[in-house]
Amino acid sequence: MINFNGSLFPEDKEILTSKNRGLKYGDALFETLRCVNGTLFFWEDHYFRLMASMRMLRMEIPMEFTLEFLEDEIKKTIKENGFENKAVRVRLTVFRNEGGLYAPETNDISYIIETKLLDSPFYIINESDYEVELFKDYYVNKDMLSNLKTTNKILNVVASVYAKENGYANCLLVNTDKQVVEAINGNLFLVKGNIIKTPPLGDGCLNGIIRKKLMEVVGATDEFQLLEESVSPFELQKVDELFITNSIVGIQPISKYRKKQFVTTVSKKLVGKINAKARMVG
Repeated sequence: MINFNGSLFPEDKEILTSKNRGLKYGDALFETLRCVNGTLFFWEDHYFRLMASMRMLRMEIPMEFTLEFLEDEIKKTIKENGFENKAVRVRLTVFRNEGGLYAPETNDISYIIETKLLDSPFYIINESDYEVELFKDYYVNKDMLSNLKTTNKILNVVASVYAKENGYANCLLVNTDKQVVEAINGNLFLVKGNIIKTPPLGDGCLNGIIRKKLMEVVGATDEFQLLEESVSPFELQKVDELFITNSIVGIQPISKYRKKQFVTTVSKKLVGKINAKARMVG
């Protein structure tokens, strides 16, 4: 079952039309998050990112769109699918209502909530082979729109096709200054000794929730030094470790980039801290 504006429908129910602005113009935002045994991981962070993104895109935020309202709607959808005591992937999509061409006739919105079972209740490190390559056919723009989680992801789609065609697990995206920004489906971190580095939002990377939480974790330790700086492609083969973060996988280590093989020492340390933070704040 899916939740469309508070009403529940079978997944195969045709509820959207050809006039949908998410389809026609990518005029939509989404949040993807974990829910485990009724606890939404980092829900406040997801909620406030969504609200800030809607304001940036000049969408009208409904009066009922409170933190508690959307949490209840998500949990209602999970319960309807019989997933209350499971690990669940939740996707909340918000799109501007039908009407208009590029210029919308209204800024009112609708939403859809979808749920899917996950294999593990918590984040785990996957140490299987995970080779990446740079994707340089098209570039990420260095602007605030690139920080948003919109449905306008054609660059990510084309990069995913390139990765599949060439046998890579993922690709790293670069911006118009040829700096490495992120992976197709998450933020990028580099480890060299006790230094952990990630590209800044100003370079065009997604304002990721696990990125934010990991930066909080690293910033609170004496063991590591956190740097938020631009990443040159030349750095990638000089570091000890590379990993990707997102709200579903948590931390995904990269095993190989070109001729360089990477370890997972720091990834293993940090995944436990992220799990602890998720259990603590929900």
